[in-house]
Amino acid sequence: MFETIKIDNSKVCNIDYHNERLNRSRKALFNSDDYFDLEQLIIVPEEMKSGIVRCRVLYDQEIRKIDFFNYTPRVIRSLKLIESNDIDYSFKFDNRTKINELLKQKGDADDILIIKNSFVTDTSYTNIVFFDGERWITPSTPLLKGTQRARLLKEGIIVEDEIKVADLERFEKAVLINAMVGFEESSYISIDRINF
Repeated sequence: MFETIKIDNSKVCNIDYHNERLNRSRKALFNSDDYFDLEQLIIVPEEMKSGIVRCRVLYDQEIRKIDFFNYTPRVIRSLKLIESNDIDYSFKFDNRTKINELLKQKGDADDILIIKNSFVTDTSYTNIVFFDGERWITPSTPLLKGTQRARLLKEGIIVEDEIKVADLERFEKAVLINAMVGFEESSYISIDRINF
């Protein structure tokens, strides 16, 4: 299991949501009742204290490793719809074999948008939010309930609803979000750039 956490000029971002997911996952998978506060455990190295840094926390019952990496954002302007009805990524597992297999099918697209039982889920690395002209709507069927998604839902910036493939035509554009990519920073993807 792992958490990816954004460090912005030494500030640990969205920490309450990461703590909640990490401790909920530890309870569900390992029956661990103790509570870890990542803010107390993450010590940003001096050479990583300026700019945007990606922190990766590897854990099971215990915190196993904390690494820091320079962050380079990916540019995603097109998505290919890929069906997989047996995929399960409800916990942030280190093993992404199934997702990586699906990613090999992306062709000329920049990334994939995974469809499970006709419902829209996530891309290979992000949750997705669609704009219908009035509201920003995220699928209620994500593969992984991301921390950025949780925060935006709680703040009422986005709402969730069931989105099937047939519903995509009613949207104008989409935004990709994850721990490293905030809603306001994201580049929009025109809906006509999301295809089978």
